Amino acid sequence: MKRTTIKLPDELDSRVRHEAARRGMTVSEWTREALAAQLPGQGVRRFGAAGAGRSGRSDISERIEEILRGEWDR
Repeated sequence: MKRTTIKLPDELDSRVRHEAARRGMTVSEWTREALAAQLPGQGVRRFGAAGAGRSGRSDISERIEEILRGEWDR
């Protein structure tokens, strides 16, 4: 694995650190995931018609992170 240094404005650095912590990830893990999602090819995951249709469940908005994480792991 290669080490890369980037310069971020303080506000962006704060947002990245907050989001990584919210997801229980390191900043490095979060950054690799975010970069991979922006590149064409293998790193891009698409969720098809996410949200198209009713599930009949009322707790979807409360569980969205869990649900999407399950889709990502497939």
